[in-house]
Amino acid sequence: MPLVTLCVRPQRAAARAEYASFRSEAGLDESALQFHDLTREPLPADAFERWSGFLVGGSPFNVTDDDKSDVQRRLEADLERVAAAAAASRTAALFTCYGIGIVTRMLGGEVSRRFPEPTGPTPVWLTPAGVNDPVTAAMEDEFVALSAHKEGAGTVPPGGVLLATNLACPVQAYRVGDRLYATQFHPESTPLPFTERMAFYRDGGYFSAEDYDEIAGRVLSTPITEPARMLRSFVRTWG
Repeated sequence: MPLVTLCVRPQRAAARAEYASFRSEAGLDESALQFHDLTREPLPADAFERWSGFLVGGSPFNVTDDDKSDVQRRLEADLERVAAAAAASRTAALFTCYGIGIVTRMLGGEVSRRFPEPTGPTPVWLTPAGVNDPVTAAMEDEFVALSAHKEGAGTVPPGGVLLATNLACPVQAYRVGDRLYATQFHPESTPLPFTERMAFYRDGGYFSAEDYDEIAGRVLSTPITEPARMLRSFVRTWG
């Protein structure tokens, strides 16, 4: 069975660009990594029979949003179904950025606005558990990732094993069981696609619009190699 990317970005162009990044960095074509837009279609009833595993990307939505649309509430419930199935080893899933908040909340952890990170490169390092984990061990012990988020967590949720951390947002990656992984950083994104995605959210409150060129220049001048190793390792293990 193929894997699937579950899209949670309402902006079609940004969603397709993210999907292209997942495919490119995972080394999979459209038949091996399919696309399902949760902002427009619910999770299919046969999702766990149709797909062998799930990749969940970022979104302008936030778990901590006060005023949620019906679409956001519905897709968050769908994502929780996927996370619960992966936690129970019924499937495999890698949740990233917005997705890590979904998993953390579902498991009873706290997601808050106390751990944002500015748009751009961020230093990350593996914990001892991360160094020995079959998926994150593919990365160097210390690396640079791309990140942009308004919320995060200070501690892993119940049942989580912390795999990667940094000072600004202590929970950068964790595992639950052996098939559910969550990252705060973007394992699929490399510098050029990241700057192109930034353009979609120039007025989204992640950075001042007038700072776009400076941030984009910093992103483009920073080698980003390790996060995609985690993505490819996950795909090799559970694809």
